[in-house]
Amino acid sequence: MADGGLGGDNAPVNRKTPAAERASATLLDDTSKRIIEHLQQDGRRPYSTIGQAVGLSEAAVRQRVQRLSDAGVIQIVAVSDPMQVGLFRQAMIAINVDGPLEPVADALAEMAEIDYVIICAGRFDVLCEAVCEDDAGLLDLISNRIRTLPGVRNAETLMYLKLRKQSYQWGTR
Repeated sequence: MADGGLGGDNAPVNRKTPAAERASATLLDDTSKRIIEHLQQDGRRPYSTIGQAVGLSEAAVRQRVQRLSDAGVIQIVAVSDPMQVGLFRQAMIAINVDGPLEPVADALAEMAEIDYVIICAGRFDVLCEAVCEDDAGLLDLISNRIRTLPGVRNAETLMYLKLRKQSYQWGTR
């Protein structure tokens, strides 16, 4: 493949639809997957080092990373320890919904304290992770903002006591 790209047709991917999510998997060639794996190990790894490992120039790696980012396939971010930045209360909130799930999930995704929202099958309809300054902030979020959303039937809060593992190195398969 020439100097970069996702593989395939290089078309941007809208990550909000299941079809787009499936399409993004087909756009990744082996070299792009290897680049992603290097970045999962260390998001600050120099592009020149990655290039040597995958057989591309630094510029080609930079272009591929930019295209992967623009397409929504990857994000390169700093993951902080919430407690060390003043956010002392974390919880998973499991929600049951009456009616359509997407409006509730979309409303949750707009809340600054919510960093993770999934629509799921099973006992609960939606799961979200909340990171708040303290118990008062979590109480306000749950009582005044989540439970009052149209369609929310109930919300069960699972407060975090201690983080034992957090990893983003699941590879690309």
